[in-house]
Amino acid sequence: MKIKSQVFWAIFFSLVFFTTSGFTVVGHRGDPIKYPEETIQADNSAFNSGADYVELDLQLSKDGVLVISHDDDLYRVTHTHAIVSQNDFKTLKQLRYDNGEHVMSLNELFKYYKNRPNTKFVLETKIDHSINPSYELEDKIAQVVKEYHMQNRIMIHSFSAASLFRLRELMPHAYLILIVGSLRRINFSILPQVNAVNASSDIVQEHPFLIHWLHKLHKQLYVWAKMDESPALWHWLINRNVDGVVTNFPATGFKYKLAKSGTKKYAINRSGIYFGKTKTATMMNPYVRIKEKKYVYPGQKLNVTYGVRVDDRLYYQIAEKTFISAEFVNLDLRQQDIAPYQNKKIMAKPNTKVTLYSYPDNQAQTNKVLPADKLFKIQNFNGSPKNMWLYTKLGWVKANQILFYGFFSKQAFADYKKLPRVSHYTNLALLTYNPNNPIKELTFSEKQKAVNHIIY
Repeated sequence: MKIKSQVFWAIFFSLVFFTTSGFTVVGHRGDPIKYPEETIQADNSAFNSGADYVELDLQLSKDGVLVISHDDDLYRVTHTHAIVSQNDFKTLKQLRYDNGEHVMSLNELFKYYKNRPNTKFVLETKIDHSINPSYELEDKIAQVVKEYHMQNRIMIHSFSAASLFRLRELMPHAYLILIVGSLRRINFSILPQVNAVNASSDIVQEHPFLIHWLHKLHKQLYVWAKMDESPALWHWLINRNVDGVVTNFPATGFKYKLAKSGTKKYAINRSGIYFGKTKTATMMNPYVRIKEKKYVYPGQKLNVTYGVRVDDRLYYQIAEKTFISAEFVNLDLRQQDIAPYQNKKIMAKPNTKVTLYSYPDNQAQTNKVLPADKLFKIQNFNGSPKNMWLYTKLGWVKANQILFYGFFSKQAFADYKKLPRVSHYTNLALLTYNPNNPIKELTFSEKQKAVNHIIY
């Protein structure tokens, strides 16, 4: 009778989500392209970009604390080798991400977001029960979710069927999702225990019948992929009846969600700043785009109330009947993030084609490239400290694809060293440019020697 009851509730909650949730955007590890993954900054950015949920990974520390981390070894994200399961949380908490935040527990996350009811999370159990037979991880998740009254604000997904079976026992009403990379993993022993399947985009594209088949069984289908913002993939997904995406680009997912629903205007209510070198005109109406004799000036702070998408371009409303192209407004960059780069020039890396974009969005790629062996002034900035865009007279480029030119004095490097780690771009031209002697790319050790020589 207990199993029948659990199956009933699984089907019931599947129907509730199926009829109420619509197209769901899940920020994979927050907003990892803009900010260090699985930090509060990345999570907030995902929610601000339109994500309905943020996906996070959970592991247990040596002393049984639920640690938010995808990797067993924290070296990739903190630059320090530390195995989660081999260290107490007190030790792990000393480690810092590039933005200065410390490694976080699920308790700390829930405490931070407890009074923000619109923030919801997808929790992944990072465990292989063929190696680790203990269910301490699942037991702790159920305990912490109940302690912070987050039952209605979480979904749980996992590659481990055993993990999901255990969670169904502990939390009969929980919304559970099976992650699959192969059709062979979808079977009738696990399906009655879950509400949805999270499948790779490759599977769904190769077997589109899966969408209809799961819906007939009253199960939802989420899609995950590297999600590199390929317009072809996004258009394919949005024109299928999938229930949501787990993506590294929540802003793009939200854009396609708006397109699917026919929505054009949405609330933002965030402060921004204009970093352009010269004034730029505003417009009364983004649909007509006739420029007014009203301007936004360098360094001006702006209050962005709404976003409006027109012809696949985004415009911000900054006052009554006053709009400006979103490419000119920074919501995530601060003055200190760009100060050392602001008066510098850029050039293409040697033997590298630097793509030009019509505006700071991966889907705005053009067929043009930044000319080699030429210097260009930086005229504006956009993006985030980790994923910065630079505007030149030819168009937008990605900051990690060029060389910053002009760091040739002790003061310039002193300003550079004051940057937080997340804002440190190491692609600096350390030699003055001579058109008759093109810059040779230095090795890392050569760069270190050159930097030390200039600073000290």
